[in-house]
Amino acid sequence: MTKDLTSGPITKSLLLFALPMIAGNLLQQFYNIADTMIVGRFLGKNALAAVGSSFTLMTFLTSIILGLSMGSGVLLSMKFGEKDEMGLRKASSSSFFIVLITSIVLTIAAYALLDLLKDLMNIPDEVWPEMRDYLIVIFSGIIGIFFYNWFSSFLRALGNSTIPLLFLAISTILNIGLDLYFVLALKRGVRGAAEATVISEYISGMGVAIYTLIVSKESRFSINYVDKKTICEVTNFSFLTCLQQSVMNLGILMVQGRVNSFGPVVMAAFSTGVKIDAFAYMPLQDYGNAFSTFTAQNYGAEKKDRIKKGMSVAFITSLIFSLIISLLVFILSPSLMTIFVGVEELEIISVGTGYLRVEGAFYALIGFLFLFYGLYRGVGKPGMSFILTIISLGSRVLLSYTISGIPYIGVYGIWWSVPIGWLLADIVGALYYIKKKPLLMIESTKRIKESKKWQKGLERVK
Repeated sequence: MTKDLTSGPITKSLLLFALPMIAGNLLQQFYNIADTMIVGRFLGKNALAAVGSSFTLMTFLTSIILGLSMGSGVLLSMKFGEKDEMGLRKASSSSFFIVLITSIVLTIAAYALLDLLKDLMNIPDEVWPEMRDYLIVIFSGIIGIFFYNWFSSFLRALGNSTIPLLFLAISTILNIGLDLYFVLALKRGVRGAAEATVISEYISGMGVAIYTLIVSKESRFSINYVDKKTICEVTNFSFLTCLQQSVMNLGILMVQGRVNSFGPVVMAAFSTGVKIDAFAYMPLQDYGNAFSTFTAQNYGAEKKDRIKKGMSVAFITSLIFSLIISLLVFILSPSLMTIFVGVEELEIISVGTGYLRVEGAFYALIGFLFLFYGLYRGVGKPGMSFILTIISLGSRVLLSYTISGIPYIGVYGIWWSVPIGWLLADIVGALYYIKKKPLLMIESTKRIKESKKWQKGLERVK
């Protein structure tokens, strides 16, 4: 069930661990694309704009769950690398209850604030009714998203990225089938698309939860394993990662608000372009997450040289892949847009192609940024990942609102703000690594010794 990333060939270990994660998220993006295609072709541009804006909002909400799960997953990876079984059980129990309570609060808040979203997100009057219908249903899936993300993060922390892929594949196939049935056969419109998504989320979430609880005793959460020190430790790792994910998607949500001000055509083009964009660079994000687990396990095992070699492998691999994808997206942008909208929608295709060609030319920059995120989470410095996110998203939001207001630039100001933000964050991430590199493993050794000393003291008390 588990995979030790602290030994063996680095390139092979990283790729074998990353590939199931990449395949899983590509499946997820494939569903998102299928959902967009079904809604766009059969329900019209207003429905496409409604679902697209809802997707951005849900990404923001679920990023809180994802961030907490990813952050605690780094701590679990370290405990696994240290061979600290009791520490692993305590961390997993504390993390489970923290993320569950957060998910429940998010669900309640989402419904309570539903009718405020129209003004907050600048939703046009012609789009809001369908968007509201979609959100009423989709919010009910937040708990299902929690189960899938938390148990998947637990498995990946222990080196198992295959099982989450299996359950996600089942969910994706079911999702597409239900989408077609609810939207085309039952004529349930955007509500049907949301219902298909929620059902699939609960099936994948409960499936991976049941599997993990059966095969892994460390995942069997209990309130008895929760103590103040472990809660603080989990919170230190997960809070900043959660904040990073939330700020990142809050920035995207703010950009979505600026996009919405340009009307339904730009909204529809942006919603479609973002789906293609995410599908294209998702492997880079997953590779960064895999690198985070690799780094955390080796950090716990105090293998400094292996982390350095892993960095070289990861950055070279990411660069090669991103250059290939950038070329393909730049060439195929118009054809990719016609997958989702009819060829007669010339204005939507034109706007979407412009977006994809600007973003797609710079995928190497976001690939590097994901690796910096993974590196700093893996060495116990999620605060640095958060700072890089602030730089990337802060500059993106600021530039998107200022440049797009300049005559003759317009919506292209939003598009160009994205790679500029990536570049600025990459520069800071690289400079920080060059300056702090000698201290990283010294801090690792000190933290591990303190942890072991505390554990021995606790055992003597007992």
